[in-house]
Amino acid sequence: MALTGTLTASLEDYLEAIYHIITEKQAVKPKDIARRLKVSNASVTGALRSLAERGLINYAPYDVISFTSSGKAAAKDVVRRHEVLRDFFINVLAVEEADADEAACKMEHSIPKVILERFIQFAEFVEVCPRGGDKWIAGFGYHCNYGETQENCENCILLTLEEVKKRSKAGGQKAMKKSRLGDLGPGQKGKVLKISGPGKINKRIVEMGVTPGSVIEVERVAPMGDPVEIKVKGYHLSLRKDEAEGIEIELL
Repeated sequence: MALTGTLTASLEDYLEAIYHIITEKQAVKPKDIARRLKVSNASVTGALRSLAERGLINYAPYDVISFTSSGKAAAKDVVRRHEVLRDFFINVLAVEEADADEAACKMEHSIPKVILERFIQFAEFVEVCPRGGDKWIAGFGYHCNYGETQENCENCILLTLEEVKKRSKAGGQKAMKKSRLGDLGPGQKGKVLKISGPGKINKRIVEMGVTPGSVIEVERVAPMGDPVEIKVKGYHLSLRKDEAEGIEIELL
């Protein structure tokens, strides 16, 4: 079976389209793909046959298309690359969403994994660094648009030092920002401090990429609080309520 890395950019686009359509509609047909990618039905048929030959999808004419286990993993990898790049351009480089999405589409097919992971690490560093965060990114965006900073560098550094000193003097003040992942609502972010719970649960959570120091964003919480859907390191994950309660975080 061919590996994901051997797929052409076009076939990766088809995998990505199938993934998003299934997420939105739970089922996907060739006409849905043609409409989403703005291609002909003949082009879709050829691509689907190629993906089926590689063992990535289950496909038969006039039937619903579904992923094989390896196909779903490959599609998730493509989606992750796209979202990591897009989010980096928007959240770190202050690029407009439409431009960021277009650039991510072009770059997602060729970026090496080691560089992708470095993008993630840098984005997390900006989130947790005292000189980073939303204010720092807003200042960078202003500088790009107008050729000057909102505040001069000296003043910015002094303000940062004052904030750090206040937190140090307060002692336990920073600890007041600690919480459990299960207490967060959609859109809230936090840095993982500790994971507690039975060994099997801990192992599963760590294998999913939720490790101390990583930044988590809550995307959706079910009406009864179970499950909790999160985004971490570019992955979209679903945690059970007891798993979320066992993750101690620092609010960002």
